[in-house]
Amino acid sequence: MDRHHLIPKSLKGREQFPVHKICHRKIHATFSERELLHAYHTWEALREDDDIRAFIDWVAKKPPGFYARTFTANKKKGGR
Repeated sequence: MDRHHLIPKSLKGREQFPVHKICHRKIHATFSERELLHAYHTWEALREDDDIRAFIDWVAKKPPGFYARTFTANKKKGGR
């Protein structure tokens, strides 16, 4: 388990929540810290994103403890 700041720590976020390592990596591979601060600072907002929703549906079918390398999303590489 990792700990996730819904408001990034670098942007003065303090509150932390437990989250699976693979899910935590996916969040940070998909969104910049500014995006997390302004648009994705709630669990509901994160779940509404199409990429995150598809990831949740995919990883839910994996066995407990499953982990795979996470790559930076194309939309993050190219900006939004």
